[in-house]
Amino acid sequence: MNITIIRSNRKTISIQVNPDLSVTVRAPKRASARYIEQILQEKEPWINKHIQQIKRKRIQYESQNINQLSFDEINKLIDKAHDYIPGRVSYFAKLMGVDYGRITIRNQKTRWGSCSSKGNLNFNCLLMLAPPEVIDYVVVHELCHRKQMNHSKNFWREVEKVIPDYKQSEKWLKDEGTLIMHRAKGEIQ
Repeated sequence: MNITIIRSNRKTISIQVNPDLSVTVRAPKRASARYIEQILQEKEPWINKHIQQIKRKRIQYESQNINQLSFDEINKLIDKAHDYIPGRVSYFAKLMGVDYGRITIRNQKTRWGSCSSKGNLNFNCLLMLAPPEVIDYVVVHELCHRKQMNHSKNFWREVEKVIPDYKQSEKWLKDEGTLIMHRAKGEIQ
C-alpha cells in the first residue's frame, strides 16, 4: 500500500483513500511515526473497504465506456464556472455574513473546492457537471470555513444552518463525483 504522510499544524489525524488506491494520512506535526502506524492498523478495515469500493467503481466505469472530457470541454466548463460560481458565492456570503477574497476556478484533480486562511476560494470547474444544489453545497462548505477553518462539529452546524440536507449533496459527490473527476483526468482509476 502506497502511503503518504503530510504533517501540519492540525490537531487530529485524517486518512484519505485516493482514486489511485494510495492512502494519504494528514497528521499533527507532533504525532510520532509509531502512533500514526497504530492508527493505520486500527483503521485497516476501513481503508480496505474504501479500496474495494474504488475497485468496484473502476469496473463499473470501464463497463460503461465513459467518454473523457477534452481540453476544449474543460475550458468551456471553466468559462461556465466563471460565469456562475461567483454569483452563488456572493449570494451565500451575504446570507451567511462572511467575506471572502479572490475566487479561482480550475480543473482540480481531487478537490471540489478549498478556502485559504486569507479567505481566497478555489473551485473545481467540474462542479458545472453537478446539479445546482450540489454546487451550492460546495460553495456554502467553503464559505463556512470563513467561520470555522476546520471540519469540527461547529463547522458542520454552520453548513447545516444554510443547507439542512447537505448530506445528500455529499453523497452525490461521493457516488457521482468520482466519475466526473476521472472523466477530466482522461483515465478511469
